[in-house]
Amino acid sequence: MKLKEIVKKLELSVRYGENNLDRNVTGGCASDMLSNVIAYSKKGDVWVTIQVHANIVAVSVLKELAAIIIVQGREPADDTIQKAKEENVPILLSKLSTFEMVGKLYEIGIGKKP
Repeated sequence: MKLKEIVKKLELSVRYGENNLDRNVTGGCASDMLSNVIAYSKKGDVWVTIQVHANIVAVSVLKELAAIIIVQGREPADDTIQKAKEENVPILLSKLSTFEMVGKLYEIGIGKKP
């Protein structure tokens, strides 16, 4: 599924990366521990987190993730947005909790095995 479809279906705000929403999303990861995301996420995943610091962008680049979804109405730090611009990483926002976001992602088909 394309990232733009997820943004539309889940009514996500695009904080950065409006021009990068044609990326394919192949799965998902939900964690606030960077080491866990490094260990278990896969290329093409969307990452659901409450973290807002610049290191989330570095992890996203390392793992070649499709996007970062920051939940609970949190706003990324200014240096996080700057790093996202430099690295071309979409940052999406939602007021939902991690639990609710993951449920909605699963509901629309992200993570379901054929």
